[in-house]
Amino acid sequence: MRCPYCRNADSRVVDSREADDGQLIRRRRHCQGCGKRFTTVEEAVLAVVKRSGVTEPFSRLKIMAGVRKACQGRPVDEDAIALLAQRVEEVIRARGAAEVPSNEVGLAILGPLRDLDEVAYLRFASVYRSFESLGDFEREIAALRAGRERDAAAETPAAGGAGEPARVG
Repeated sequence: MRCPYCRNADSRVVDSREADDGQLIRRRRHCQGCGKRFTTVEEAVLAVVKRSGVTEPFSRLKIMAGVRKACQGRPVDEDAIALLAQRVEEVIRARGAAEVPSNEVGLAILGPLRDLDEVAYLRFASVYRSFESLGDFEREIAALRAGRERDAAAETPAAGGAGEPARVG
């Protein structure tokens, strides 16, 4: 790393710290030539490969914009959208790949968005999955209902199960 003051290529790392939830590394450096100190920031670049083959840097802001559009007019606050985008980024980065297809980013958004707001989920899914007919919406709504019923059944204890008192008699 070249010193920004004297352009000397010889510098020594004095201190390293993680920043931005581990996404960045800040390094404090000492120039061996002029003796001045400076800071560098390192970030692992995550690239998204679009369907056209074009590669662009991953953008949490772009995820937030798409989710915000799906949530328009819904009772979803900005903090919830930001948290969803952060979770999506964490899931994508946890895969460890330097490049990720755009459809994987879309899939990573669908689950948390369904939990956040079902109407916003339907809006996003209709664009992401290219719904072409009312039948597409009906199938997705049926899947949402089935998932909700499964969740409700899993939360309800079975009759005579471990949560109820034993009957005597």
